[in-house]
Amino acid sequence: MIIPIDQLSADTLYNIAKEFVLREGTDYGDEEIALTDKVEQVLVQLRSGEAVLVYSELHESVDIRPAGHQ
Repeated sequence: MIIPIDQLSADTLYNIAKEFVLREGTDYGDEEIALTDKVEQVLVQLRSGEAVLVYSELHESVDIRPAGHQ
C-alpha cells in the first residue's frame, strides 16, 4: 500500500528517508556525500513522485521504491 507523503509530518518523513539511506548503505564512489545530502536526495525523489513510500502489511514495514515498482 502506498503511503501519501503529505499525510506524514516533516520529521517522520525525514526519519524514514534517513533510515532508508542508512539501511541501503549506497556507495557513491570516490566522492563522499554527507548523510544529510543523501537524505535530501531521497526526499526530493519522494516529493517529485519519482519514488514512493510503500507499506508492507506482511512485514509491517515501510520501504522507499521507485514509482511504478511497488
